[in-house]
Amino acid sequence: MDRLWAPWRLSYVAGARPTDEKDSCFLCRGLADQNDRENLLVWRGSHSVVVLNRFPYNNGHLLIAPNAHKAELHDLSVEESTEMQQVMAKLIGLLRGMMKPDGFNIGMNLGRAAGAGLPGHLHWHVVPRWSGDTNFMAVCADTRVIVQSLDELYTLLTTRLAEAQG
Repeated sequence: MDRLWAPWRLSYVAGARPTDEKDSCFLCRGLADQNDRENLLVWRGSHSVVVLNRFPYNNGHLLIAPNAHKAELHDLSVEESTEMQQVMAKLIGLLRGMMKPDGFNIGMNLGRAAGAGLPGHLHWHVVPRWSGDTNFMAVCADTRVIVQSLDELYTLLTTRLAEAQG
């Protein structure tokens, strides 16, 4: 039997789980901490944040969330909604230029029953997709192959964001 080792997953599987919902929110913890690289925060706005997904579905998988811990779309202010939509468009443009995907999956899981791993802090998933990226590993071995390290993607994306600002 072949084995694909993924020791980086141990921190997720074996990590302590805080009991308070807000304490257990990795988005709120990342926003409170100033170590953006360690928390994979690639962009901070007045009302929202962009984070690399630590356990990505595909290379370039981003999360776009409000800075405030809010669980429902109707809880968002106009400013929060507007900023998140604008930054989503900007990031999709950057990813198109950097990675040349053929398309994107963009979605949100509201509530645990809908698949939300973090049901208390809503966030959009932005997942680049390539034609034919079905990935036989997922079909045969329930495993994903991610072609770029999170550290490398973080450096590339933050550099491109800084260039776009300047």
